[in-house]
This record gives sequence, C-alpha cells and structure tokens, in this order.
Amino acid sequence: MVAPKYRSRTFRRVYITTPSGINKILYKRRRNAAPQCADCEKVLPGVARGTKAQVRALPKSSRRPERPYGGRLCSTCTRKVIIAKARALAAA
Repeated sequence: MVAPKYRSRTFRRVYITTPSGINKILYKRRRNAAPQCADCEKVLPGVARGTKAQVRALPKSSRRPERPYGGRLCSTCTRKVIIAKARALAAA
C-alpha cells in the first residue's frame, strides 16, 4: 500500500523503469500553473512561476516586468489597453 500522503492527486504519478528492469511509480509534486494574461490567456513571459512562498522570496524585479499592467497583461494586450485609453482621453 502506498503511503497516505501520496494518495491524493497533489502528487502526480510518474512511471519509471529502474536499471534492474522493474517498473516503479515515482510520486512527484505537480508544477504550479504558469501565470496567464487576463485578456487573451497567453502564458506571461518574464513572470516567476512557483508557489506563493517561492515567488515572494524572489526580489521584486524578478517577480514580474516593471511596466504598467506588468504580470497582469501580456505586452500585446497592454499596448491595446494603453492605446484605447489614449484615444478615449483624446476624444473627451
């Protein structure tokens, strides 16, 4: 029987073949989901990926890009939002 802590799906099951030819199950922690753009749901490059504790341990400049909407929107969507705001201000 497997240890109780490995029974939940928090751990993913990885089937490996040992050098002796025996198939075994390795229990590995799942990777955290990559941060996504709030508009187009594209994976955000330059944004730290890990548990909240791991991300908080990083310096602030490594967590997300230093620009408006950094870590929230991708560069394409950020550009669209800024242009739309500028047009709204110009029209008013």
